[in-house]
Amino acid sequence: MDRPKATIITRYYRHFDIRGHAMRLSLLLLPHALPRNSHKLPLSPLPLLHRTMAASATTNVEHISPSNTRVGWIGTGVMGRSMCGHLIKAGYKVTVFNRTLSKAQPLIDMGARLAQSPLAVASQSDVVFSIVGFPSDVRSVLLDSTSGALPGLRPGGVLVDMTTSEPSLAAEISAAATIKDCHSVDAPVSGGDRGAKNGSLAIFAGGDKTVIDRLSPLFALMGRVNYMGATGKGQFAKLANQITIASTMVGLVEGIIYAHKAGLNVESYLNAISTGAAGSKSLDLYGSRILKRDFEAGFFVNHFVKDLGICLKECQNMGLALPGLALAQQLYLSLKAHGEGNLGTQALILALERLNNVSLENLASSNSAAN
Repeated sequence: MDRPKATIITRYYRHFDIRGHAMRLSLLLLPHALPRNSHKLPLSPLPLLHRTMAASATTNVEHISPSNTRVGWIGTGVMGRSMCGHLIKAGYKVTVFNRTLSKAQPLIDMGARLAQSPLAVASQSDVVFSIVGFPSDVRSVLLDSTSGALPGLRPGGVLVDMTTSEPSLAAEISAAATIKDCHSVDAPVSGGDRGAKNGSLAIFAGGDKTVIDRLSPLFALMGRVNYMGATGKGQFAKLANQITIASTMVGLVEGIIYAHKAGLNVESYLNAISTGAAGSKSLDLYGSRILKRDFEAGFFVNHFVKDLGICLKECQNMGLALPGLALAQQLYLSLKAHGEGNLGTQALILALERLNNVSLENLASSNSAAN
């Protein structure tokens, strides 16, 4: 009996890859494996194969792991370096980019691969995280047509921007990603450098909840993810967080100035209020640093001024009057005007000292002598 000529029948089926991206899979059916009247077969998929593919796809989608997900990281500063380090320690293959090579070196020493551009990072990654300084930086590293991450990302890839940025930019990135058949998530964080080092950050995520849920194994290494809603809502949540912190920091440093002027032992005062209603994360993170005159940046004044400026812009769009926010922004701007923008946000004490012509510097010297 003659065999049919060597032709190939192609069937297309939809399945989902590990990132949940819909793709088309071509099944090649060799004619010698089919009966002579194979041209009369229906075009529906074979039930068993269809079920197997569906089960396999579901398994892959639900279990992102070092064995099936390549990670890219853009921005290895104070926060990003520690956050990315957790992924490397967990066994993920990570490709990194940072404008200043020395800041990426600790991650390279841990096993990360260095890329020469955000585009190069994305071309080697399934999920690309970014945490940079300003919205203009976000636009550059993600959307630039010649060097940005999105042009280098394969269909189905995911961009996760963890920079505190503008909600409108998050929407723009999402729209651009959709056109390319990719996904984007805005996921700014709170917790400072200690939260980044300890893997205990609060993560505010906006975007497709299904995509965010799939990324949970990655987020869990950095902290606790909180789903805030559609695209841009992660940024709105982080901005509200910054508004709360701004007024809290003003209250903290004003209380310190008041206690000092009243002749209290400021360290004892802070210890006393830490377990009462005035206790706060800001006090825990920055109280002792202020007394030690430790103004090293866990979060830069320059970046906080940027955040509060975005908050005020959004307030104007919403018709909101938030005087506490406006006051805090002016005080932090005064630090920047004095050339203190690269100090940590706890340096706010310097602005209050200048306003009141007092200094806690001698207190720090006394504590050092006592120790």
